[in-house]
Amino acid sequence: MAALRRWFFARKPDAGFVLTDYPATLLQAQVLDEWLETRAESLQGVFAGAGSPAILLQHYRIHGLLRETAALAA
Repeated sequence: MAALRRWFFARKPDAGFVLTDYPATLLQAQVLDEWLETRAESLQGVFAGAGSPAILLQHYRIHGLLRETAALAA
C-alpha cells in the first residue's frame, strides 16, 4: 500500500493508470475500492489480463467495471 500511496499523490489527476498484478485477491480489490472511495476517487473501468482470478472478475463485473478486451480491438 505504501507504493500505491506514493503513486496516488504523484500522479496527474486526469491521467489513467495501469496496475499490474494488483489487486491479486478479492481482499486487495476491496481495500483498493475503499481506499479510492475515501479519497473521492473511483474506477471507471477494469481490464483484466489472462489468468485473472475468477473471483476478481466477478467482483468487477458486479460493480459494472469489467470491460471486455474485444472492445479494444474494434
